[in-house]
Amino acid sequence: MKPAFKEVYSFDKKCYEEYKLTEDILMEHAAYSMALEIYEKIPKNLTVNIVAGPGNNGADGVTLARILLGDYHVNLYLPLGAKSEMCKLQLERFKAVGGHVETVYKNCDCLVDAIFGSGLKRDLSSELVAIVNKMNKLKAYKIACDVPTGIDDKGNLRPAAFRADVTITMGAEKISLYGDAAKDYVGVIKKADLGVSFTKYINKCCYFVLEKDDLILPFRNRQNTHKRTYGHLGVLVGDKPGAGILASQAAFNFGCGLVSIITREKVDAPYEIMQTGKIGNFTALAFGMGMNNHFDDIMDDIISLDIPMVIDADMFYKEKITSFLNKKAVLTPHPKEFASLLKIVGLGDYTTKDVQANRFELAEKFSEKYPQVVLLLKGANKIIAYNKKLFIDPNGSVSLAKGGSGDILAGLIGSLLAQGWHPLKAAIHGSLAHSLAGNYEPNYALTPTKIINNLEKLI
Repeated sequence: MKPAFKEVYSFDKKCYEEYKLTEDILMEHAAYSMALEIYEKIPKNLTVNIVAGPGNNGADGVTLARILLGDYHVNLYLPLGAKSEMCKLQLERFKAVGGHVETVYKNCDCLVDAIFGSGLKRDLSSELVAIVNKMNKLKAYKIACDVPTGIDDKGNLRPAAFRADVTITMGAEKISLYGDAAKDYVGVIKKADLGVSFTKYINKCCYFVLEKDDLILPFRNRQNTHKRTYGHLGVLVGDKPGAGILASQAAFNFGCGLVSIITREKVDAPYEIMQTGKIGNFTALAFGMGMNNHFDDIMDDIISLDIPMVIDADMFYKEKITSFLNKKAVLTPHPKEFASLLKIVGLGDYTTKDVQANRFELAEKFSEKYPQVVLLLKGANKIIAYNKKLFIDPNGSVSLAKGGSGDILAGLIGSLLAQGWHPLKAAIHGSLAHSLAGNYEPNYALTPTKIINNLEKLI
């Protein structure tokens, strides 16, 4: 996993004050990182358009224009002029080597957005929205400098954004690049170092981006074992039995030795899934999906259990959820369910739209109040919050936007809990397995059973 940050201005300041570097040095490194991307992807003598802003992000773009001039046909645009001292200085240097500023937008082979970087807190003007929309329509290899213009510091669109093929982010990755709304705009995210080692540049971090290689699978490394060695997961099956059955199948296919569904009446289930009418001697419990009010009469019995649990769906509309917030539990709400949970625990009255606009902030807020439980907030990029630390899983795809996908996720996490994994570890690796098993082509054809079948392909 790799660290990410809310802001990096304090790190730049450290470079100036402690390492005696200058803005100029950092800027040259930032621009050269973009130049390397262009040299790798775009043959020389083709056309590169650079649209630069008036501040230091724009200055990065102007510096890039100077570096490329002579190897490419460079068109530099400054729709808002050059206002910061560094932008003015870089523009003088660009002109000194024969460059000039264009005003008429032309077709190009590569387009660089260097208007605004990280830290945006306001809406773009109508003039800039029109420019960004025009840039998005161009057919070219598109590079964003630091953060695509129009994405604010929470990862939201204000109200439009540049759609990049690659974002070269300066110094360190920003969590704003992993907002749900940003996912369609950032493209591939690459980090540029700025004159010192990354380890020297950053400070302590509490945000982490999960990568594919982080996945740990529940391999069995001992021979002298039996089925109970690998845990027994109980899954409550309520008004919509398909949800619990999908969760139980996912759990059984992810290493759990025994899986039982708890149901008031016999349902059709795979032969390997046991059925019972009561809470048994389980090592973990999964419930909430498709449950409705089916088990309200035994909820106090469930609360009294001293086993890890994964809690989903309908439970986030019940006041009883508060009784589980000091337990070894993983909560897996989608944004609407999380809004309900926040209201129940007294953290605010939010709409689903509010949740999506403030995903990181609200996940942190919940985790600060309830540091013992693990929160997994579903979305285009899942957020896992535990004990004031946030883990972001950006590896899922649009294929997973199907009914039953969340039930599979609950089953995967429940399986790992039953096998004795710590709730945070279970959430992280259950989430990664879910994301990676859900990468499917064509992306409209994924079904929950295909996610389960793909688990064996994760090796």
